[in-house]
Amino acid sequence: MELFPAMPYEDWLETKDTVHRFAQIVGKVRLAASTRRNHWWNVPFHLTGRGLTTRPMGLPESFSIDFDLVRHRLVVDKADGRSAEFSLIGQSVADFYANLFQVLDDFGVAVEILAVPYDMTDSTPFAQDAKHAAYDPVLVTRYWTVLSQVGQVLERYAADFTGKTSPVHHFWHTFDLAVTRFTGRVVSVPRESDAVTREAYSWEVISAGFWFGDEERPWPAFYSYTAPEPKGLDEQPLWPDWAVWVPSRGSHLAILKYDDARQSDDPVATVLGFLESAYRAGAALTGCDEALVPRIEGVTDPYLEES
Repeated sequence: MELFPAMPYEDWLETKDTVHRFAQIVGKVRLAASTRRNHWWNVPFHLTGRGLTTRPMGLPESFSIDFDLVRHRLVVDKADGRSAEFSLIGQSVADFYANLFQVLDDFGVAVEILAVPYDMTDSTPFAQDAKHAAYDPVLVTRYWTVLSQVGQVLERYAADFTGKTSPVHHFWHTFDLAVTRFTGRVVSVPRESDAVTREAYSWEVISAGFWFGDEERPWPAFYSYTAPEPKGLDEQPLWPDWAVWVPSRGSHLAILKYDDARQSDDPVATVLGFLESAYRAGAALTGCDEALVPRIEGVTDPYLEES
């Protein structure tokens, strides 16, 4: 299998727009049915060996929803042993929405969601969206390959940190894969900020991840940011030399384009080096405790080197 296969934004835009809406529908079910966790850790998807999962949710009988991106099926499993699935191919957003909620109704799962897209190019209710119906299984397989490989690189990056670290998870609202390191410092979030922001950024963070591109930046890329952003962050050096700081909603993102990483002599080492340089840029300016400086594989055993 090719490491970091090409994933041009324009080549799969129609399929991406459809799959993103599928993900938002399932994600909103997850949001409504899961137990709330700090920093919204209950909301994103996790990777499996075949695609994405909501993880179990609901009481007294839990259920889960999985995207099987190998067989291109949506699978709903309930703790009582019942299982149902349907094809992702040939479905409009409206079809997908109707089929999923029919399965949930058949299983006796009652869940209500705000059934419109979040922060996307249109606000067409899911039940009425017959426009988005592109699903190219070849391109979705490519998406899954990239997602699974990047997920393992982010797991490796996460392993070097001994402080509080989020899981590596796939955010369905922004369609990115991310992992967050926490400095341990609680910060003051403006009361006028929305509830999502107040919970997500109530602690100082240095976050890293990967996204597949959007209208503003139509290319896949690895990224990192520090929040709240310390003054002068965008003046800190990044590695490799072709990584850059770009303005983003009043702050800055460290960016390493996916194509630049995949064409390097050692793509994995390049990505890890970039993410570490962006972390150290933020850590230097936030005054992270020395105890949180990354160490190889996050080892905390003080006697390991003696054995």
